[in-house]
Amino acid sequence: MILARVSGSVVSSVRADGIKGARYLLVEPCTPSGSGLSGGIVTLDPIGVSADEMVLVSQGSSTRQTEGTRDKPVDALIIGVVDMVQENKRLVFQK
Repeated sequence: MILARVSGSVVSSVRADGIKGARYLLVEPCTPSGSGLSGGIVTLDPIGVSADEMVLVSQGSSTRQTEGTRDKPVDALIIGVVDMVQENKRLVFQK
């Protein structure tokens, strides 16, 4: 899993994913404290997250194991919103 922060949205008028009402977001991998790292990932957002939220992202074949993504061409999926991160017994991020 990847910690990431939502940095934008991706709109595509023509898609071949077969997912009705799909919403794609651009996320930027981040450190446990929320600082951005380089690169961006286009992710499917099945849970309705907001801009600038820290999220958990799953990538690869495991993303096609949910009810809505089974056998669909999805490589990255937001699977949760991060409320808190504790690292080495120290709180480093809290929503």
